[in-house]
Amino acid sequence: MSVKTTHTINNTAYFITFTCFSWLPLFEITKLYDDIYKGLDVIKKSGNSILGYVIMHNHLHILIYQQQQNITINAIIKECKRFRAYEIVKRLEQMNMIRMLKKLESGIHAEQRNKGAKHKVFEESFDCKECYSTKFIQQKLNYIHQNPVKAGLTIAAEEYLHSSAKYYLTGEQGIYPVTHYLNYYDVPIAR
Repeated sequence: MSVKTTHTINNTAYFITFTCFSWLPLFEITKLYDDIYKGLDVIKKSGNSILGYVIMHNHLHILIYQQQQNITINAIIKECKRFRAYEIVKRLEQMNMIRMLKKLESGIHAEQRNKGAKHKVFEESFDCKECYSTKFIQQKLNYIHQNPVKAGLTIAAEEYLHSSAKYYLTGEQGIYPVTHYLNYYDVPIAR
């Protein structure tokens, strides 16, 4: 469900997804993975924890544990998307991908253009669900970790580089370290 609601509950986990404009594979085209990890670092530095993630070619799933903060999840994700958008446009310009830039320009409405917007890199809103139980968190982790398998990007979830699956399935951190959700929730999931 696309969200316009402001999320203000502290000390809880959120399952978040945001998507590139028109589901274009912008993360893959621009090899943005390094910059997405920088964005996750910013989320961590603001006092939150990354419990899980997967970076697909055209969307990102993140499980964030929001500590008691003065900043909403909405503001955190807005900033994350904004800086990733600048970087995507910069990389597309460096790659001289004129057609792709024109496609992103075509997504801007007159009102947005009048406010200075030049490219639409992401879909307007983002999906955000409060994780109300460890069972729900485990369900979402299983879902995101299977995304690359279902998309044919890997045979085994733990082998996909841009995911927390390796950590949850083998105990070994992958490219980007995450915090286990049981650090915040003391009720393990029955398997």
